[in-house]
Amino acid sequence: MSRFDAFLSAQTDDALDTLAEFDREAALAAGIRPNHVNEWGLVHETYLGPTKWTAQQRRAVGLARASRMSIDQLAVIEKKLQSVKDPREKWELRFALLGVGGGYETVRRQANDAVRKEETAPRKQVRFSKSRKGRRTMTVTGEERDIADLENVLLRGVDTARPVSPQLLENFLRIMRGGGAGVPFAAPRPMVLVPMPAWTKILRGEGDDIVLGLTDATTMTGAEFLQQCAGAELELAAVHPQEGPVNLYRGERLANTKQRDLARVSAPVCPVPGCRHSADACEIHHITAWRHGGETNWDNLAPLCRYHNRVNDDDPGRAARGRIERVRGTPVWRSPRGYTVVNSYHRFGAVHSLFGDGAVESVPP
Repeated sequence: MSRFDAFLSAQTDDALDTLAEFDREAALAAGIRPNHVNEWGLVHETYLGPTKWTAQQRRAVGLARASRMSIDQLAVIEKKLQSVKDPREKWELRFALLGVGGGYETVRRQANDAVRKEETAPRKQVRFSKSRKGRRTMTVTGEERDIADLENVLLRGVDTARPVSPQLLENFLRIMRGGGAGVPFAAPRPMVLVPMPAWTKILRGEGDDIVLGLTDATTMTGAEFLQQCAGAELELAAVHPQEGPVNLYRGERLANTKQRDLARVSAPVCPVPGCRHSADACEIHHITAWRHGGETNWDNLAPLCRYHNRVNDDDPGRAARGRIERVRGTPVWRSPRGYTVVNSYHRFGAVHSLFGDGAVESVPP
């Protein structure tokens, strides 16, 4: 027997004997692909691991040996059965699948069909992906008749001589816009970010404005400083490299709106790493919780999506899920182990945009 024949035998005829002394760490250290190691672990746990279902396990081992299934075939069965919650039902499905003859694809298809019958209906929902190269994906799950009706409408007038999917999108957008009566176009809101010069510092807050101290021994208000940069028609956010957005200037001033706007300027997306939700779609979060004495001031506010606003650890002493903190004027997430991590998705926060990557770093506490 050649070495390759011995290798194949270890994967098929002797599959369970090969995994009898399975060692996850040793496999990973040997350079085995983690997906393979995880699959081997599933098979070992089911057929050779401790269980209260000893009679069922013995029967499954006998069926696996009799069918001479490969480790990969046993693994695909176990991966598909993970979604089945009832253990009795899972064993019955396993017994049936261990009797399937044929190659890997045959077992995979049979496992898909068997588990699909036991699946519950998917949840009705609409989901949106992150932006990639200026595009996003929307996924809609609804009643089959509603989706079929939409598909039927989108297919009208499609030229089958050309790619169909782009035409479906064109029809969908035409229906969505509805000749001006449908979904309106979002109105961009221009806001100019103005960096505070290195020769200024924040001296004190004064009413609805700030006072700047200059190195020529004079002072001026933030509004006076910005008059040198632009007129009164634009919204102007003054941004300090350490403090972040410090004030917002425009013709009409509404304190609550201004605080929210400054929070959104500091972080245009939810600051939890990987979150795609825009600041406009976020709730305004108190970094120091209200119940802990946190005030509703711009430097204590951050935009968080609905989910992360609820799982944030408001008590600094907790370390279960991490929490939002302000680092150099920018809301960032601090991990349970104490490291700050910046959300790299859509990094157009005020401090980063004006002062670069070095303004906010990932550092230990």
